[in-house]
Amino acid sequence: MVFEGLAERLQNTFKKLRGHGKLSESDVNDAMREVRMALLEADVNFKVVKDFVKRIKERAVGQEVMSSLTPAQHVIKIVNEELTELMGGTQSRIMISPKPPTVIMLVGLQGAGKTTTAGKLARMLKKQGKNPLLVAGDIYRPAAIKQLQVLGEQLSIPVFSKGQEVSPVQIAEEAIAHAKSYANDVVIIDTAGRLHINEQLMDELKSIKRTVGPHEVLLVVDAMTGQDAVNVAEAFNNDLGVDGTILTKLDGDARGGAALSIKAVTGCPIKFAGMGEKLDALEPFHPDRMASRILGMGDVLSLIEKAQSTFDMEQAEELERKMRKDDFTLDDFLTQMQQVRKLGSFEQILGMIPGMGGIKKQLGDIDFDGKEIRQIEAIIRSMTPKERRDISIINGSRRKRIAMGSGTRVQDVNKLLKQFGEARKMMKKMRSMKNSKRGLGGFKLPFMK
Repeated sequence: MVFEGLAERLQNTFKKLRGHGKLSESDVNDAMREVRMALLEADVNFKVVKDFVKRIKERAVGQEVMSSLTPAQHVIKIVNEELTELMGGTQSRIMISPKPPTVIMLVGLQGAGKTTTAGKLARMLKKQGKNPLLVAGDIYRPAAIKQLQVLGEQLSIPVFSKGQEVSPVQIAEEAIAHAKSYANDVVIIDTAGRLHINEQLMDELKSIKRTVGPHEVLLVVDAMTGQDAVNVAEAFNNDLGVDGTILTKLDGDARGGAALSIKAVTGCPIKFAGMGEKLDALEPFHPDRMASRILGMGDVLSLIEKAQSTFDMEQAEELERKMRKDDFTLDDFLTQMQQVRKLGSFEQILGMIPGMGGIKKQLGDIDFDGKEIRQIEAIIRSMTPKERRDISIINGSRRKRIAMGSGTRVQDVNKLLKQFGEARKMMKKMRSMKNSKRGLGGFKLPFMK
């Protein structure tokens, strides 16, 4: 999970602070020592860490504590604000040209994920009502052109290619003329990368930039390379001039050093984060939301946005109606589970819910995203429609048949039926509490209006 190690260290540090009624300068110094070590272990740039800790100490010791906060909450508030500022302060958006087409040039080293990111970005812009054109400007890696064409077919987005014989500068120039003729209002140019930064690569990128004058030059870097990603960003920005960065593989980066260092070192904002391999796994980067996730405060806004863009509202309303009528079946449960899985991994979802980031550790080694979920699906699919509607008819012989059909044990079938029965009882109890207007303290579940 993104920032997993850092988040755990920081949250443990602040737990210790909460035990103090008043904080002395010594308490703050001890906490900042822990914060410093946590950031350095997360591969955050040393100078960035030094300046960060210094700012927090100055604010934590020198300010009056708000009456509504405890001293520990006050320090956490300061750390949250400084983390947000460290990652850019506010969300940095793509600059859309008032005169189409908007030209976006993706640059970066080989293996950072430029081509896949080009497809993800095009998909995102298409969903926003744009008509993007993908441009195959990497003529040195034969698979790059084919990869972009395959992505274009999957997304129903046109790809402009001239093969490997034409120069990247000419391809970019002709692509913009093509976009104007075919009413493509966004042009995304996928450029070549190298295994390392060299003069030949930079000269070619400078020529493309000079010729087509992109509105956005976005650097794609692999977040998992930590300080190397920051060094690459610094070099590209110094030589080429970069408008923003896209961090790929951020979901697999448990340390988070690149995300916390890149803006402070280069001045380039992080505009997007790659949070998985799927084509919908590109998210706008929100510094404030990311800071909240690091500190265990969750990221409810991102979770709501994901749900709104993923869930089928008709299905959700039908599900609500069934819950109200006590008509919730295993078919509905399967549908709901499939919708939730579209949001991303279970671990990602937990990280977005305040206070739930560390719960997976407490739940042991349950494989929420793999075997366990597939097993539940297999068991439900091995039932007849009648059995899914009414679990009370599932006797011993039926349980054996379902277990054989799903490749599981009778104990697994029993466990699922018991859990589903308990879930239905809980829903019934919550409905009665809601109807009697007692017990929920004003709290409403999503399906309770």
